[in-house]
Amino acid sequence: MTAMEMLRPTEAAVVSGVGLREVHHAIDRGVLPDEFVRQGEGRRVSAIGCPLIAFYYGSAKRLTAEERLSAIRVVGRRIRAESAEPDFARPAQGWVVRDGFLQIDFEPFITGAAERWERYRRALALVSSSPSVLSGTPVIAGTRIPVHDVAASVAAGQPSERIHAAYPGLDDERIALAALYAAANPRQGRPRANPILDGARLVSEERVTRRKAG
Repeated sequence: MTAMEMLRPTEAAVVSGVGLREVHHAIDRGVLPDEFVRQGEGRRVSAIGCPLIAFYYGSAKRLTAEERLSAIRVVGRRIRAESAEPDFARPAQGWVVRDGFLQIDFEPFITGAAERWERYRRALALVSSSPSVLSGTPVIAGTRIPVHDVAASVAAGQPSERIHAAYPGLDDERIALAALYAAANPRQGRPRANPILDGARLVSEERVTRRKAG
């Protein structure tokens, strides 16, 4: 993977650290340089464009839209000038943009996106998919545990002890990475019920007579 790899909007949201709605909004408004975006039915955003999205929304309370877009254009030119395959390393001209009295430092946004990008790559490496294993359902590599089942338990707010009991082979890191992968690659179709409760059976049933208000 390179920093110019084109990501789906759900992936770009994870790497940018913003919501999916914000990613689509950035595409629609032309926030990013054209070469960092692919339009059409299969929208894509380059990984290196993610910190620029993070900056656009992260600095909204301090800078006007015009100031943010102007700074993004400057940084975009610097990234393009580096090489045909830019990465998250500091460009020769740095991440600071100066415009008159205004000085804007992109470094925190670049660093944050780079860390999220690396963590997402670890999440991708954790997951495997094969037609011979659960008909191609994404699973934790080396197991038959569906990634989205683990993530659903996390999203449902299940206590970590209960998740560990349901998936004893997974540690905290792999559980967190599974949730990250699922956020970037949401399951298609109707969501399943809480996976930890799948296969549960009724042990007893007790009916309680409701008292009439007296």
